[in-house]
This record gives sequence, C-alpha cells and structure tokens, in this order.
Amino acid sequence: MSVEKTRYSDSELDEFRVLINDKLKEAYEDYDLLKGSLSHSDNHGTDDTGRTFNMMEDGSETLSREEVAQLAARQEKFIDSLKSALNRIENKTYGICRVTGKLIQKERLRLVPHATLSIEAKNMQNK
Repeated sequence: MSVEKTRYSDSELDEFRVLINDKLKEAYEDYDLLKGSLSHSDNHGTDDTGRTFNMMEDGSETLSREEVAQLAARQEKFIDSLKSALNRIENKTYGICRVTGKLIQKERLRLVPHATLSIEAKNMQNK
C-alpha cells in the first residue's frame, strides 16, 4: 500500500522557488516597462499637424493608455500571486490544492507556478 504524498519535499520546493523567482524577475521587468510607457508623454510628432488629426490621435492615445493601464494592473496582480506562492513555499504549503487538499501536479505548477487549484478542482469550478 503506497502512502499518498501530502506535501512537496524541501528540494522540490527549492526547484519551484527558483522557477517562481525567475518568473517574478521577468514580471517586474514587464511591469516597469508598462509603468514607464504610462508615465512618458510622447506626442508622436503630431505637434505641427492639423487639429482634426490631433483629436484622432488623442482618442487613440487614451485608448492605448487605458489598455496599458489594464495590462499593468494585470501584471501587478500576477506579481502578487507569485509573491503569495513564495510565501506558501516558506510555509511548506505550496502545491496543495485549496479545495481538495491534494497535491497539485508538478506539470501544472511548472506551467502556472502560482496555481492554488488542482485541475480536478478547477474543472469542478467551471461546471
């Protein structure tokens, strides 16, 4: 009779810590780029063009800024999720499904390292 694992080993948690820290570094770089593009006022060289063109540019710039702001907010949420995953590693609760209490498959965690639900729980949620 085999005993089902209830948590990942310290060496497995270290492997996930490295993966998450790499993702976190990339996420911060992307977030900084997004924030930078929001804070720069680039007029795209339209200072000397007609008023109608400027109004169209202003409209598309507003839409663009809104999209970038939404992307930045999503990126910030992703960063928070990765930080929470690091906390779960420290608490040795990482990789445990918050619904079933079973271990989340390693393959899923490698693809979505901040996952808190197993595929089984995720499928139950989508029904």
